[in-house]
Amino acid sequence: MGMLRVLNFILLMLVFAGIANAATIHGTIYDLSLNKVSNARVEINTLPKQVMVAQNGSYSFNVPYGFYTIKAQIVQKNTVLASVQENITIRQDGNYVLDLILFPDVEEGIEEIGIDVGDDVVGNAKGNIGYSVLTFAFILIVLSIVAFYYIKKIRPRKKEPERITVQKEEAEEPEDDGLSQLVKIIKNEGGRATQKEIRKQIPLSEAKISLMIAELEHKGIVEKIKKGRGNIIILKRK
Repeated sequence: MGMLRVLNFILLMLVFAGIANAATIHGTIYDLSLNKVSNARVEINTLPKQVMVAQNGSYSFNVPYGFYTIKAQIVQKNTVLASVQENITIRQDGNYVLDLILFPDVEEGIEEIGIDVGDDVVGNAKGNIGYSVLTFAFILIVLSIVAFYYIKKIRPRKKEPERITVQKEEAEEPEDDGLSQLVKIIKNEGGRATQKEIRKQIPLSEAKISLMIAELEHKGIVEKIKKGRGNIIILKRK
C-alpha cells in the first residue's frame, strides 16, 4: 500500500506539472489559394496524442513544454487529398500561432485513421485509383495557373527597355503647347494680328501668350513689330 501511494503521488505531481507548464498552440489552416479549409483533421504528438477536426479552418491544442509535430490532412473516403506537417518547440507558457498550408498529397494514398473498412477494402482500393487521378489532375491545374501568372508577370519586364526607348523618343519631340492654334489665328486675321486680338481668342494669360509669340519668333515663323503700347504679330511663312 505504501508503494501504491507513492506512485499515485508521483502521477499527481506529473499531472500538476503538466498543467502548470502549459501553452496553447493555435492557428488557421489554408489551401494553396490561401482560403480557409474546414473539416481538416489535425493531430499533435502529445502523450496521449490529441486529434481534432478543425471547424471554420481553426484549430487549438493545450500542451506542456516540449518538441511537437503537428499534422493536418484533408481525407475523403480514406484518401489523403492534401496534407502538411510542421514542428514547433514550446519552452515557456503563452500562446503560439502556427498557421498551416495544405499541399496536394499524391504519394501517401490511404491514411490509416482507425476506420474499419472490413470486406470492402478491395472495392475502396479501386475507387482510390480514381481519386488519385483526380488529385493528379488538380495538381496539373494548380501548376498551370502558377505558370500562367509567372509568365504574365515576366513578360512586361522584357518589354520595359523598349517602352523606355519609346518614351525617350517621344520626350525629344517638341510639344505644341497651343502654338499651332496661335498661328491659325494669325492666318485667319490675314497674316497679321495684334497681340491683344490673339489674347481675346486664346484663354491664356498675357505672359503665356508673350512666351508663345517669342518662341514662334525664335523659330522664324512670325515677326513681332512694336506699335504704340501693343505689338503686331506678322506671319512670315504661310
